[in-house]
This record gives sequence, structure tokens and C-alpha cells, in this order.
Amino acid sequence: MRAGPSQEDIRRHNLGALLRHVHLGGPISRAELTSRMGLNRSTIMALTSDLTAAGLVREELPRETGRAGRPSLVVRPESSRVYVFAFDVGPDRLVAARVGLGGVILDRRELPRRRGPFELPELVGALAGFARQMRRKTRPDTVCVGAAAAVAGGVRKGDGVITFGPNLMKPHQEVPFGEELGRRLGLGLPVSVGNDANLGALAEHSRGLGVSVKDLIYLHGDVGIGGGIIAGGHLLGGHDGYGGEVGHMVVNPGGRACGCGSHGCLEAEVGERALLEAAGRAKADQNGDAQQGKHGREAVRAVVDAADRGDIVAQEALKRVGDWLGLGVANLINIFNPEMVIFGGMLREIYLGSAARVRSQLTLHAMTPQRERLRLRTSALADDATLVGAAELAFAHVLADPLEVLARAGG
Repeated sequence: MRAGPSQEDIRRHNLGALLRHVHLGGPISRAELTSRMGLNRSTIMALTSDLTAAGLVREELPRETGRAGRPSLVVRPESSRVYVFAFDVGPDRLVAARVGLGGVILDRRELPRRRGPFELPELVGALAGFARQMRRKTRPDTVCVGAAAAVAGGVRKGDGVITFGPNLMKPHQEVPFGEELGRRLGLGLPVSVGNDANLGALAEHSRGLGVSVKDLIYLHGDVGIGGGIIAGGHLLGGHDGYGGEVGHMVVNPGGRACGCGSHGCLEAEVGERALLEAAGRAKADQNGDAQQGKHGREAVRAVVDAADRGDIVAQEALKRVGDWLGLGVANLINIFNPEMVIFGGMLREIYLGSAARVRSQLTLHAMTPQRERLRLRTSALADDATLVGAAELAFAHVLADPLEVLARAGG
């Protein structure tokens, strides 16, 4: 027979659960923690005392109670003291941020990047440089407890190796991105790496529109399209970590060539290149790529704006792309039965410009029980969804074992 959890195991679990409430929900009273966690007041007091002593939270009197009697102390995250580094590597930009416990972005750096395959030393050098700049601005008593990166590519579970990324790296490469970035950061901490769309889903579920939603799909668009799936409250990662690659779901067999080597993928029919070419706003080069200077989110927004102003060509382009997007979403609804589908990245603009076509395709192809209560939304976190997801991935370790991780980080 397996032994039950020890008292230390239970304490570690409760410390992590309490810190998670404070990290995700913000300041909360001891009384509310007692109610939410189902523990008695003395246990909550002991847990908050341990976390306060470690410098992870602080306790203070509420500003206003409106009640007679002794007020319950409020527990707040030590956002300015305990932080992680979060990075976002996209086709057009690099973003680095220092994010405090509680999800507060304390500092941020952003750099446009030229499209095309990246060179690993140059890329990690830029991100590590950003981190050093931000770290020099911190107080001596601050402590970094983690680091994570969102990348527009497939990431192998366990070792942070990027194994494919048609819009980011050369074919048939395996890039030890997490290991190299960790070495260049020099923090003595591992760097977690995740697919950007998966982390966007995690962010929306943790801090966006999907906080109370257990089943949602987040669709993210940059040059390509990715997806993150929350099922039963958990991110669907897949056996090797490649779950959610919905951009390579074939919706139009024999259609446009895709960077993955197939034809008619959702990414190929709905992505930026398909929209701009259909709108007559980008000439393709020999590789099928839009010419320099005629791409990006601003170019996509320009098509949507033109359609709003009555441009017939732009309107037809959005109708075409919207039909394929709706068909792809219908397939996902039939398979996963989500409560909500969230459009992020450039798909926010594309969906808003083609919502009627998307809904029409859902009526035609999604089963009635699955679509009746479905909500279609655009990301509440906007362009920061993937960055916020990277921060949550970095905080996962300290939320699992707060005191041990803090001790290893030197706090």
C-alpha cells in the first residue's frame, strides 16, 4: 500500500494553494481564504505567516471594512520583490518583461525583428541583454524565481527544444532554446519554453476572459495560426507537447501551400499571407512570402479598415478568409465542445472583420448542441496574451513549492 501524504507534503500543498489564490486573485482577506480553501483560521494564519516571513506576501489591515468588530487582515502579493522574467519570440518582434508576483508587469522591453530564421546566439543575446537592463533597475532585496519564453513554434515537452517553426526557423532544425537562454541569463534557474498559442490559452484562462471557463480554445494569429486548448480546466499539451497545432488542420485539401509542407491548412487559408494576397495588398516572392514592408498586424488592420470603409476587394478578401476560419472553428467545436473560443493576435482583427461569415459557417457545419451556448470573443489581453502566458509558466514552479523555490533562488 502507498503511504498517504506526510504533514510536510500537506503543508507544501497548502502553501502553494494559498499563494496561488493571492497570485491570481489579488489581495484577499484571511477570512475569504479560510472560506475558499476549507481550512480553519489557525491553519490559514500559520500559512500566511510562513509566506510573509519568506517575503512572498504581506499582511495589512483593510482600508475599509464597513463592519463592526476586528477586521480580517488582507494578504497581498509582494509584487515588487518577487518576480520572473517573461519573453515572447514572435515572427516580427521580441519582447522581454519583468513580471511581479500577482501578474504585475514591472518593466518591459520590445524590439522589432526582421522576418526569417533566427540565429540562436543573436536571439538569446538580445533577450539576455534586456533581462540584464531590467535587473540593474531592481532593488537589492528583490529575487527572481523563474523565467519562461513563448515561441511561435513547436516545443518538445521536458527540455525546451524548439523542433519546428515554419515562420521562425529553418526546416529540420532542433534548437536548444531554453538551455541556451538559461546559460546566457546566468540566473542559475532553468528557463521554461512553451508554444505561444498554448501560453496564450493559459493566460486567458488564468487572467483573461476565460478565468471561470473550464473548456476554451484560444486561436492565435501572427504570420501563421496556432491554437491552445483548455479542457476540463487544464491545458491540453499532448504526448510530446505538440497539442493544439490547429493551424495545420487541413480545411481545404489541395488548397494553398503551407509552410509545414502540406496544402490547405487553416494557417495557409486564413493567415496573414492569404488575406493580404486576396486583398491585392501583397505581391508574393518566389517562396510565397509577402514582400518586405507589406506585412504585419498593421497591414491586416488596414484591410479590415478598408473593408469597413466600403472597399469591395477588401470585403471579398475577408469573406473568403472568414469562411475558412469558420469552417476550422466548426471542426474544433464539434471535437472539443468548448464553452468559449477566443481570437488573439491578428485573428482579433480578422474575426471582427468577418464575424458574420464565421458564424454562418458555424451554423452550417457545427453541431447544434455544441454551438448553442458557445461564446466567441476577442482576447482581453490583446498583444500581451502570449507574454502573460510565459509569465504564468515561469511562476508555476514557485506556486507548486513556494519556500523551496525561493530558497533555491536565493530569497
